[in-house]
Amino acid sequence: MARIAVVDLGTNSTRLLVAEVDGGQVEEHERRTVVTRLGQGVEATGRLADEAIARVSEALAAYREVIDRLGAERIVAVATSAMRDAENGPAFRDEIRERFGIDARTISGDEEARLTFLGATAGREAASETLVIDIGGGSTEYVTGRAGSDPSFHVSTRMGSVRFTERHLNSDPPDHEEMTALADDVRGVVEGDVPEETRARVELGIAVAGTATTLAAIDQELDPYDPEKVHGYRLKLGACERIVAQLAALPVAERREVTGLHPDRAPTIVAGAVILLESMRAFDLEEVEISETDILHGAALAASRES
Repeated sequence: MARIAVVDLGTNSTRLLVAEVDGGQVEEHERRTVVTRLGQGVEATGRLADEAIARVSEALAAYREVIDRLGAERIVAVATSAMRDAENGPAFRDEIRERFGIDARTISGDEEARLTFLGATAGREAASETLVIDIGGGSTEYVTGRAGSDPSFHVSTRMGSVRFTERHLNSDPPDHEEMTALADDVRGVVEGDVPEETRARVELGIAVAGTATTLAAIDQELDPYDPEKVHGYRLKLGACERIVAQLAALPVAERREVTGLHPDRAPTIVAGAVILLESMRAFDLEEVEISETDILHGAALAASRES
């Protein structure tokens, strides 16, 4: 049994998991999420913004204290879309290693997909062809396969809640033309990057990460957020359509007050919700199961097998 800390340097949030890993079981000791928006402006400038770097550094300082207090034997850190795409990503990675003793590994979209599928399907029966949708700030991964095996298909798209907010949604609230262009772009990405025969094989959908868990919380009007009520929740297509319409009709200031929505996610949740909705339509899914287990758990499991 190993105590492992996993840090996920995502485009929209910086997350921490400290867990005991025994075989295929992951027992959480601490889990934290801070919306840091590392990908702020990367779509336009190709660089990580100074204020985004400062937000992530503040989160990592707090996480390092937690890691030390809980006595993790190993630290695994993964950096995804924003760090991959930014010109100054390698320099920030060096700074993280020097300041916090955390060696962040920038992983490919393919590796991100594999780890996410491993985390989301761990402990499940291999009965159904399963889709795992991971909507991040800068990329969205679609992974299909059966639990207990490597994915049969995976793709990492350059489509995420931060990236597509900056690309399409300039009005507050977004106007009809912006929402139409956003939905059309999402649909084009999914249909262009995931073959029709792959989509047709899928029997079960699992959605992970902040957009999906937020929509589950909104649908249940959770205040405060309760991960036990979110994990395993079945979000219906009709509910997703209703939530998209509700959120898109509100300016950001009013969106921050929606029950179940963390205020820091208000600026980017509309794009994320549209990505999930159009993904469900493209895969002909009437519902998706929301999962709290994702790349954090996958990275912990993979690390335990390597040690």
